[in-house]
Amino acid sequence: MRDPQGLYELEPQGVAAATAANAELTSAGGDDDRGGLVLLYHFDGFMDAGEAGGQVMAHLLEQGSPVVVARFDHDRLVDYRARRPAMTFDRESWTSYDPPEILLQLVQDATGTPFLVLTGPEPDTEWEAFAAAIGVLVEELGVRLALDFHGIPMGVPHTRPVGLTPHGNRLDLATGYPQWFEQAQVPGSAQALVEYRLGQAGHDVLGFAVHVPHYVARSAYPAAAVVILEAVQSATGLVLPGHELRERVGEVYADIEEQLAQGDGELSSAIRGMEGQYDAVAGAEGRDSLLAESAELPSADELGRQFEQFLAEHERDAE
Repeated sequence: MRDPQGLYELEPQGVAAATAANAELTSAGGDDDRGGLVLLYHFDGFMDAGEAGGQVMAHLLEQGSPVVVARFDHDRLVDYRARRPAMTFDRESWTSYDPPEILLQLVQDATGTPFLVLTGPEPDTEWEAFAAAIGVLVEELGVRLALDFHGIPMGVPHTRPVGLTPHGNRLDLATGYPQWFEQAQVPGSAQALVEYRLGQAGHDVLGFAVHVPHYVARSAYPAAAVVILEAVQSATGLVLPGHELRERVGEVYADIEEQLAQGDGELSSAIRGMEGQYDAVAGAEGRDSLLAESAELPSADELGRQFEQFLAEHERDAE
């Protein structure tokens, strides 16, 4: 593997700001577990049902006055033929080119507390070097917690609270979530590999997989993004209100109900079945596991097939 530090270029102004921010947070935190910078990361192009992670990232960057800390080498990491960048042709010449960017940026929450955001297209190549490069940046910038998130399609109804599956080595920061399944083998991602390698290296990592009703998984589902924001706030102490996302939740629910009312009834019947399944699982709360015998939840193989089907449909749409 080539030197992972060759995968990115540091921006001196951004590095200075991040270093100063981390020193201030560490000093203020003292022995507190919450002293130091938090890193939130999400990459476009893989599993993100309901555009949950993408909506969260867009919101963070819109609100946080980002300062670039590092730029990753997209020429090495992105397959242009798989995801062709946009170019503009005006009358008789090319006038603009919109290259893909994978950026590490310093932003602020609603109270002015700084944190790091890493986002862009999922790398097509050099996953191991990419994960190692993030590991170097995590150490150099003094990141105390690296946290990722995305949406997954599930057989759950939109008429019930949005569920969440936390993962990583800091599950003590995300307690109280029911266990929906034991084990599943699903297609890998650069995002998951980063979490895996950071954890192996002894860094604190946490991830959130938010459950999106499979019948709306290919559309923006702001309720899932709001749940991620709330989980991130609880785990990190950052203040991330998300007013715009919350305002859109009711609009999307109204659109879903309107489409169901105009449908043939088959989906409505399926949703009623999912409501019964969901309620059976929720009713098992307090037992050793929420996997009640009466709740016929997807097996690991079924969950894997559902993920693969979602990815195949997503790739066809992109093409």
